[in-house]
Amino acid sequence: MKKSILGLAVVSAIPMFSSMQVLAAEDSAESIEKIQVTGSRISRSDMEGASPVTLIGADDIKAMGATSIDSVLQKMTATGGAMTNPGVNNDSGGNARIDLRGLGSQRTLVLVNGRRMINSGTGAASSVDLNTIPVSMIKSVEVLKDGASAVYGTDAVAGVVNIILKDDFEGLDMNVNAAITGEGDAPENSIDFTVGTSFDKGNIVLGMQYTDRGNAKQSDRDFSSCPIAEGANGLNCNGGSTYSEGGHIWQDGVIGDVNSEGNAFDDDGNPITSGLAINDSGLSGQGGLHPFTDADRYNFAPASYLYTPMERLNLTGVATYELTDDTSLFTEFTYTKRWSEQQMAAQPVWFGFNYNADMDEDGDSLLGQSYNSKVDRDGDGIADRDADGNYITESANYAYDDDIFYGRRMSDTGPRYYEQTVDTVRAVVGAEGFVGDYSWDVSANFGRNDSVDKTGNLHNMGAIQDQIIEGTFNPLDQAAWSGEEFSKNVYTEVNNGGSQLFILAASVSGEMFELPAGYTAFAAGIERRQEKAWYTPDSLTAQGLANDPMVEPTAGGFDVNEAYVEFAIPLLADAPFAQNVELSAALRAFDYSTFGSDETWKLGLTWKANDELMFRSVVSTAFRAPTVSELYSGNSPSFENVTYPGAQDQAEVTVGGNDQLTPEEADTLTAGIVYEPEWFDGFSMTVDYYDIEIENAIVTVDNQYIVDECLNNAANAGTALCQSSNVTIDGTGRIIFNNQLQNIGVEKTSGYDLNLEYSFDAVGLNWKAGLDTTYLDEYVKQVTGDPVDYAGIITSGSGGYAEIKSNFTLNVAGDNWDAQYQARYIAGMDSFACLNKDTCYAPTTPSVVYHDLSGSYTVNETVSVSAGVNNLFDKQPPYYTGNNDSNTDPYTYDVLGRRFFAGVNVKF
Repeated sequence: MKKSILGLAVVSAIPMFSSMQVLAAEDSAESIEKIQVTGSRISRSDMEGASPVTLIGADDIKAMGATSIDSVLQKMTATGGAMTNPGVNNDSGGNARIDLRGLGSQRTLVLVNGRRMINSGTGAASSVDLNTIPVSMIKSVEVLKDGASAVYGTDAVAGVVNIILKDDFEGLDMNVNAAITGEGDAPENSIDFTVGTSFDKGNIVLGMQYTDRGNAKQSDRDFSSCPIAEGANGLNCNGGSTYSEGGHIWQDGVIGDVNSEGNAFDDDGNPITSGLAINDSGLSGQGGLHPFTDADRYNFAPASYLYTPMERLNLTGVATYELTDDTSLFTEFTYTKRWSEQQMAAQPVWFGFNYNADMDEDGDSLLGQSYNSKVDRDGDGIADRDADGNYITESANYAYDDDIFYGRRMSDTGPRYYEQTVDTVRAVVGAEGFVGDYSWDVSANFGRNDSVDKTGNLHNMGAIQDQIIEGTFNPLDQAAWSGEEFSKNVYTEVNNGGSQLFILAASVSGEMFELPAGYTAFAAGIERRQEKAWYTPDSLTAQGLANDPMVEPTAGGFDVNEAYVEFAIPLLADAPFAQNVELSAALRAFDYSTFGSDETWKLGLTWKANDELMFRSVVSTAFRAPTVSELYSGNSPSFENVTYPGAQDQAEVTVGGNDQLTPEEADTLTAGIVYEPEWFDGFSMTVDYYDIEIENAIVTVDNQYIVDECLNNAANAGTALCQSSNVTIDGTGRIIFNNQLQNIGVEKTSGYDLNLEYSFDAVGLNWKAGLDTTYLDEYVKQVTGDPVDYAGIITSGSGGYAEIKSNFTLNVAGDNWDAQYQARYIAGMDSFACLNKDTCYAPTTPSVVYHDLSGSYTVNETVSVSAGVNNLFDKQPPYYTGNNDSNTDPYTYDVLGRRFFAGVNVKF
């Protein structure tokens, strides 16, 4: 039977999921039951809609050997940016996120069975951790690539991911899966079972899934075995940290300096000081005191994970009960417990102390050691310069009573380890039914997420500095940094966090009246939502005694009342070049306790010209309300990459919330065509254009911009930006400033989605080929200064924004077997770090293609087996100047290499 355009009108499925597209189309064409498709609350008897929706089926997930839905969703061409995944070791918290259009995970709404999922993960989470979604219980996933705030409320700016759980399963379905890399590491084992039964009044489905994932280390791969530095002779392994084993000593420069404007004094009349000795790398204590060189830098790769381990337990229950002929009760329950880990190099510590004679008795003497010092021969308090403007220096010796600035890599006590234990529960109870021709439902949705995260092998620097002052600890004695006595200064940081959600909702939908072209349908509803979140840092961290600055707690919440209405209005039917034309409209009003009331709207049009061709378009407004974390997060330190002459490459940036934030506001547009020619049987095509513009975006100012504008720049000292940032540089060359959230950003992105699909029979087999491509035309961000277009750019911490991402898939199926080949293409990108440089060692990344193979074989009615290999040719991730971690970008590229997987399925 020829596929119906009714399915293709809404399905712009990427090729790896194309089997779901056919199934959906045939089901929709044959079914007379009214259904809801993501993007609309109106139940209808077809799948036509104005918005592009991708369908992903359970078989598609299985074909990729996936035990977590994030590994499936993150391969979609419509994704980008910083998608947290197991390859992200630094600050991932074990979370997994989806980021549609690269606009940030907080702007993608995640639903389960059409209802909100609790924000989850560690701390006061602001988006959904996809680990909480049980893959074994997924019936299908619908991904709406359009703004949908008028239908679903806040967060649906870039799109909506709706996970639909199995609710009509009967029997037993059990899977045992295993995976391992070609290097023999990062093993992953999973077992799950689903049981279901139906009875006269209803049905019940229960599921359990347990997953155990192992680790790989950065030292296990050539591309990440050491932190790479760029030198005159090419790349080398000298990119390690200056916080080295054995300690690193810097001498403070106290002679006055002048800033870039030539001023010797600040606005308060204080001398401007450099804070550092000039052209001097200090002393290293490793192997005895000596001038610090690149050979003393610390290689942090061997201790750092390349791929992070995790254990996860998912429990799920879905049930319905027919109370009367017109009323049914329903309930959903999910529970996830996650144990995850990350590991990083030993803690770097830094502090100052006063050098005295007692330290020479059991330690390395600084006497006789020298450094390059600026001079002030004329006694005016300002460092002298020669005729060419260069500082005049002379060799100076360390002496007793000098103030010493000291940094050390604490390999004496081992690497830092991070552990998270996260519990997430979600329960929905409700009733639904009919009153005449109108359907209705009421529901209560409760979710709670609790997390405990630990960081081990940290050091109580407050206690250590007290011991130095008391004379009971000598920082120049290498033996003093280890042993039983020193172990009293080592502790494990324990933080607690969580979030809670409660929603009461009611809705009604049906047909209103008949027009010449058909019936006008509507949906309307009300919702009340309450959210709260919290984060309580460890007591030492909260007091600022852990070497890092003080971290403040987070606590707060809000409530919102919302009402919405949606219409589907048939305009034309069975007219020339207008087989069916329909207008859709939606309006949502909301009132938040935090900032007040507003509304958002949507207008959509579908124009089905004939059986072959349909046009569709949606214009809407969308919004994202500030989360509890953004509003009430306490101040905490973040270490960000910056560049400044004579300074360290990581700045200490204080970040935190702002209770005066207001919602982000967006205008969205999608427009496309669906084409299924009768003259080319089996072929279909969809093309969609998208345009999203966000104003009042919640952002922080670019860290480098603050440094450039405000550090030692008297001309800008009085600006609001520089006063609020309070930027300084300490004696070790570390830049320190504040950068809290503000509603000052503008973001705009646009591009095209193309899907081609061809199904045919040949040599007695069923074939299906597909090509899904996303072209990113622009992604412009503007916070301060000039706007920056990130299209075709890869960053050091926000992921990549490839102009072209494309997936090609070829499926073939016989009577009792099937096989799939997929090629995933990511276009080359320019490094953000090289945009304003005349020369750059690795300014671009090459185009990357990953090849995947998989297949399954049905042994009998009970047993089937499957196997496959991802990244068949073991493609390594590319290096680029300004990379993020592991000398590459783990947000964008596969860091594991070739990976084999296999599974056994048993059904009864």
